[in-house]
Amino acid sequence: MSNHHKINYVEFPAKNMYKTKIFFAKAFDWKFQDYGTEYCAFFGAGIDGGFYQSDKSCSTDNGSALIVLYSDSLENTQTIIEQAGGSIIKPIFEFPGGRRFHFGDPNGNEFAVWSDK
Repeated sequence: MSNHHKINYVEFPAKNMYKTKIFFAKAFDWKFQDYGTEYCAFFGAGIDGGFYQSDKSCSTDNGSALIVLYSDSLENTQTIIEQAGGSIIKPIFEFPGGRRFHFGDPNGNEFAVWSDK
């Protein structure tokens, strides 16, 4: 299958690269490659991407796209995120087809996790 015109990479702002890498490695086992002090790429997330140095953050309140991860066990994933230093923005709620919650990473970026279980 061709990758032509397919979403291939995603980038997020990061106020603190060190905390960002620790959080995502601990919570989701993502791997990182540094490219200088102001950028790091991540791998093992379903889609590759990176974090760039910035004081900004992504949230649905300011119109940002929402990246949604999948989990086989929503409650377990929520616990892992909290133990890794993430914050719950929206607690678990139901929607047609499943359940999900929204969380913030150490930079204040908003993500969601959903499950059909």
